[in-house]
Amino acid sequence: MISVEPVGFVIGGRSAVLDDDWGAVSAIIRLDPDRFGLDAVVGLDAFSHICVVFQFHLVGAAEVVTGARRPRGNLAWPEVGMFAQRARMRPNRLGVSNCELVAVDGLDLRVQGLDAIDGSPVLDVKPFMREFEPVESRQPRWATELMAGYY
Repeated sequence: MISVEPVGFVIGGRSAVLDDDWGAVSAIIRLDPDRFGLDAVVGLDAFSHICVVFQFHLVGAAEVVTGARRPRGNLAWPEVGMFAQRARMRPNRLGVSNCELVAVDGLDLRVQGLDAIDGSPVLDVKPFMREFEPVESRQPRWATELMAGYY
């Protein structure tokens, strides 16, 4: 069995789940001061972006989807399996988001464009490094259409 403890929580930003316009959302990731000292974030401010792993904590077990569905229920898009999309009703309810790191203020990480809501448990924070991204990638048209207004 895997045991994971949050490293912090999202403070502020959106309190409701909405699908689009995340680029304008500002929030704070408050790291747990009982577990981490200021040395945990030394050097993080040299990065413009971070990768945040968080839990979709408001998704109940009954909402989890393990098979295929149409993203956002849009009949114009194909039915695709859960592992072919990034929906929140995933089996382990985990989200991964790259967002702008605006400032490091003690154990508060001020971010822009994080698509997690207020109160979301943050499971990990990593600096974004270009070298971890693929040189080239491809995706289907429906995914590009879905993401057109996301950020």
